[in-house]
Amino acid sequence: QVQVVESGGGSVQAGGSLRLSCTASGTVIIANYGAWYRQTPGNERELVAGIESDYSTNYADSVKGRFTISRDNAKRTVDLQMNNLKPEDTAVYYCLYRTMKSYWGQGTQVTVSS
Repeated sequence: QVQVVESGGGSVQAGGSLRLSCTASGTVIIANYGAWYRQTPGNERELVAGIESDYSTNYADSVKGRFTISRDNAKRTVDLQMNNLKPEDTAVYYCLYRTMKSYWGQGTQVTVSS
């Protein structure tokens, strides 16, 4: 089975930085698409950033210029560098690791205080 593990979440002050890491383990191949989503209570999960197999990326307008998504095929990771964090970034962040199937992490809490 494939397991997707997220790390790097936590609590920071506004203006701080965090780096989220998503690692796929088990029987797994290189992802053709990797992404980070986030969700707050009562809202649908929204795409924060995505990265394709050709390394093209896309970002939600709210995080452009502050967040950077990257991938390392050898490590089977999809990382999200988050800079200049704002309280509105507070959410549970989920990693999507997609091969022939889609695999989701369990979510990691990011809390940004004023």
